Amino acid sequence: QVQLVESGGGLVQPGGSLRLSCAASGLTFSSYVMSWYRQAPGKGRERVALISNTGGVTNVIDPVKGRFTISRDNAKQMVFLQMNNLKPEDTAVYYCKATSVDVSSGIGYWGNGTLVTVSS
Repeated sequence: QVQLVESGGGLVQPGGSLRLSCAASGLTFSSYVMSWYRQAPGKGRERVALISNTGGVTNVIDPVKGRFTISRDNAKQMVFLQMNNLKPEDTAVYYCKATSVDVSSGIGYWGNGTLVTVSS
């Protein structure tokens, strides 16, 4: 049974930092591309950051460039999102997603999300 469990969310003031973690189990972690998505109130879900299965390639969306960093530890089967200089518009539920490197399989898994609220 595959499980992705996010943690690290919470309430933070503008300009503050948070580090999100996602612990994976039940899958061959090194065979999955890992991503962080977010969904703000009343909006659709958007991908924020992505990291390749080896960790050699990362990508973040423009609104968070220079502020968010994605990383992974394949030995511990975890992926992280370091978020600095947080802004109110970063308020959202953040989700971890695992996507098989075998794209044709269509296999992917979601976590249940962790809420990040940026407010003074």
